[in-house]
Amino acid sequence: MDRWQGMRVFVRVAESGGFAGAARALGLSPPAVTRAVAALEARIGARLLTRTTRRVALTEAGARYLEDCRRILAEIEEAEAIAAGTTATPSGTLTVTAPVQFGRLYVLPVISDYLDRYPTVAVRALFLDRVIHLVEEGADVALRIGTLPDSGLSAIRVGSVRPVVCAAPSYLERYGTPLEPGDLTRHAIIGRADQATVHEWRFGSDRRMAVPLRPRFSCNTIDGALSAALDGRGIVRLLSYQVAPAIAEGRLRPLLEAQEGPPMPVHVVSPEGRRAPAKVRAFIDLAVERLRADPRVNPQGLPAGS
Repeated sequence: MDRWQGMRVFVRVAESGGFAGAARALGLSPPAVTRAVAALEARIGARLLTRTTRRVALTEAGARYLEDCRRILAEIEEAEAIAAGTTATPSGTLTVTAPVQFGRLYVLPVISDYLDRYPTVAVRALFLDRVIHLVEEGADVALRIGTLPDSGLSAIRVGSVRPVVCAAPSYLERYGTPLEPGDLTRHAIIGRADQATVHEWRFGSDRRMAVPLRPRFSCNTIDGALSAALDGRGIVRLLSYQVAPAIAEGRLRPLLEAQEGPPMPVHVVSPEGRRAPAKVRAFIDLAVERLRADPRVNPQGLPAGS
């Protein structure tokens, strides 16, 4: 088995989480897959996978090598297509990750359009309210909210969102409207159950104004906290895209707008950037176009083509 085929086998094992699954996907016997990975490790002189009785996991060297293999194999595929006189067509399976509600509201429409445009691609969506390691969890593209660490990932900014303090009109009519951040200590606060018992909301352009708060009600999901606020149970702080429909409908009122914190950037992130396979580049191009065209995601008006 040549080196390039060995790379393909290794990538499939890493994505499948095991030798048996990779063997079925490739139409090879499990011993052939095991030999291919062993030969690759012997050639490189490093262990790429750790084996247990139930699954395999990438070593640190394996995680780095997996990223390189994906890039190299994509370049080979595209080079062969160009040499044959054709343009590389998006194909295979694309894995996209995003925060749960952002994914439901804004990423799913992009995925739907993408599936219509490219019938030879399948999409696997991972909507999670946690940041995952793209290479380790096999994701091709991520939508990330907030300042990005210096991770070496390729990122394109598509807009920004901001924290919004808000409450239902029924709550404000009953308990009054806070005029300063410190007034919040006298109100019922809706918080996140996955945070500390005492919340700290920060305000101001430099976020130096800290207000410690003890929530009256806490919930581990954004939808639950939003529902409680809509029911008039208290004051909640969520991101602008999460409350925009309710504010537009008059079911929530924004509060303390003059003391809001700075906006948080929204990026489309991938491990390989423009050197990624055609399926990834096509999705990134579409996502950037669609998200920058949405004023709820891109209130600052970043141009679609930049």
